[in-house]
Amino acid sequence: MLSQKPEKKFGVVVVGVGRAGSVRMRDLRTSHASSAFLKLIGFVSRRELKSIDEIQQISLEDALSSQEVEVAYVCSESTSHEDYIRQFLNAGKHVLVEYPMTLSWAAAQDLWELAAQKGKVLHEEHVELLMEEFTFLKKEVMGKELLKGSLLFTAGPLEEERFGFPAFSGISRLTWLVSLFGELSLVSATLEERKEDQYVKMTVCLETQNKCPLTWIEEKGPGLKRNRHLSFHFKSGSLENMPNVGTNKNIFLKDQNIFVQKLLGQFSEMELAVEKKRILHCLRLAEEIQKRCC
Repeated sequence: MLSQKPEKKFGVVVVGVGRAGSVRMRDLRTSHASSAFLKLIGFVSRRELKSIDEIQQISLEDALSSQEVEVAYVCSESTSHEDYIRQFLNAGKHVLVEYPMTLSWAAAQDLWELAAQKGKVLHEEHVELLMEEFTFLKKEVMGKELLKGSLLFTAGPLEEERFGFPAFSGISRLTWLVSLFGELSLVSATLEERKEDQYVKMTVCLETQNKCPLTWIEEKGPGLKRNRHLSFHFKSGSLENMPNVGTNKNIFLKDQNIFVQKLLGQFSEMELAVEKKRILHCLRLAEEIQKRCC
């Protein structure tokens, strides 16, 4: 619901220029409905890069103090998100941050209160909810009564020091389960870890509000391919693994579109409250899982 002619452009700085940050910078320079409301001012990086495709590197201090910068895209490693969000909100900037926004429920709650005090938008991206696979699953699950289910995610090693405990680095899978089946309760959680082999396996037993069991497993190690294996059993039948439903197109642009709608006040208070409740629920669950495993 974006208007055709923007009355103003919001100056944007991208913090972190890894894979996600690079995609964000590309999208900001792409002709698109939401990009018309945004102007890429520069990027912040701990590396000395000077410029990328004629976009200038600027210091964090300059990004925070610049009147031209009104928005920060935080695309750094997860462990640094909270600090960056706090600094940019305190500097009076709107913030878009990659998930997870923080590695604790209390910190996220605190940052949302700060955003409200400052009158700024704090948006945690969830591109996994914009994927074709999730759209397919949402339609498949709608109106069906779940008996039990499982979701296994495999991938190569991931540094916990940078991306947090597996319940946080894998929070997009938890978000899928909550978005499909409603708020969940934690039954048990275990962690198998062999640091010398860079191997970790987290097994989480959850249950729906109707007491239906859901198992979530994150398994990461050398040689493991990035993949999702799911199995949902309903009273009316079963769904085993994901069919090929097509490629995911422009999911970061779609997320940017949502963010710009928030900047323009095009989201209702109810929509924002529902989203915030889901995000905080997932963060609280991730925190509970980490406590059970440690």
